[in-house]
Amino acid sequence: MEWTYIAPLLLLLGMMVAYVPVFMSLFFTAVICMLMFTSLPIMLLVQTVFRGLDNFSLVVVLFFILCGNIMTAGTIVEKLIKFANILVSWLPGGLGMAGIIACAMFGAISGSTVATVVALGGFMIPALMQQGYPENYSIGVMTTAGNLGVIIPPSIGMILFSMISNCSLEALFLTGFLPGILITLAMCVYTYFVFVKNPSVARMPVPSFSTLWKTFKECFWALMLPVVIFAGIYTGTYTANEAAVIACVYAFIVEIFIHKSMKFQQMKQVVVSSAVTSATLLIIVAGATCFGRYLTIESIPAKITEAVTGNIHSPMVFLFAINIILLAVGMLMDIISATLIIGPVCLPLLMAFNINPIHFGLIMTVNLAIGYCTPPVGVSLYISGAVAKRDIVYVTKAVMPFLAIQIAILFLLTYWPDAVLWLPKILGYDISGVSLGGGT
Repeated sequence: MEWTYIAPLLLLLGMMVAYVPVFMSLFFTAVICMLMFTSLPIMLLVQTVFRGLDNFSLVVVLFFILCGNIMTAGTIVEKLIKFANILVSWLPGGLGMAGIIACAMFGAISGSTVATVVALGGFMIPALMQQGYPENYSIGVMTTAGNLGVIIPPSIGMILFSMISNCSLEALFLTGFLPGILITLAMCVYTYFVFVKNPSVARMPVPSFSTLWKTFKECFWALMLPVVIFAGIYTGTYTANEAAVIACVYAFIVEIFIHKSMKFQQMKQVVVSSAVTSATLLIIVAGATCFGRYLTIESIPAKITEAVTGNIHSPMVFLFAINIILLAVGMLMDIISATLIIGPVCLPLLMAFNINPIHFGLIMTVNLAIGYCTPPVGVSLYISGAVAKRDIVYVTKAVMPFLAIQIAILFLLTYWPDAVLWLPKILGYDISGVSLGGGT
């Protein structure tokens, strides 16, 4: 292989090993390689940065970040946990199930794994241990249930994949519901069998209908937030971008005027915090766009396509290999950087193996979501470790049973594309001729 192909990988990995921030690693790798291996002006990368950031698709990410911060600052998160708890707390392991279901509901609003683990893990991990749940279970379940935040739509990973692939964002969102439901159910079933014969874990009495109804009325406005998002998108009332803005306005109104858990003075703090988070995301997008531009100039994705298709002839073998690669990438890179770098490299391969890009978008999202819980850079591991005051080795061992469940569901959906594409098909989305002309 030519040096122009090896140098970018060595530079990028070297900088990341040296703890250079991801966006700087990507940007400096692109700049150095452009100067060393091409005669093109460096101004081309400056234009690439502006073109990469001047993308309307990024608006939806920024507003869902804001929406998640509003919910965390107010009481919507508490209402979701309360409703999930009343549904299942009477079952063996009910509080653990409530945490899983609350993560699924929070994920249907925030689109972020980190936001889900921060908002729910900080509350639920101590609560579980106080109720007699083992520490390793409490840490493991709330660390991995946070992955539902990026698998169940709206998903930041799916939004970015849609941006680079030209796939329908609404169709991509629809593919996330089945894996989200399967993971939620599988983790709840696992919890049930772990605690069904454990009398030391506190169990609530079966709630009466009046108690259930009273809780539903109390939590109604919080529960309506995902309905507002998805009902508007799939009835054609507004686009995904508009839904993100409407969700923010709705959350502000609910927290300030209905729940009365926020003051107008807090709005500035929430908006500023969201702006800082958004800026962090945007500089990673800028760095990844520059790196992707260099790869395109050197035709590296095309070379990789030739090498892969020359050695792998079966779509099933390719899907297995790509899953292993993405799981490894998830251990080293966040979902934003990985989607923007690996996505454009993989897109040409999909056509060669006749793999639907919407199906692949889901596979990539679930793989990289699992990466949040794998060392050495799994952010969720460090968040839960800080909450429970445990080191990363302990947290890594605690998440293993739940990661095994998620990986099993990942491979099931990898080789059962009809299950993934069923919902977009019945709702009338054309998934047969998706253009693969997008890219960074």
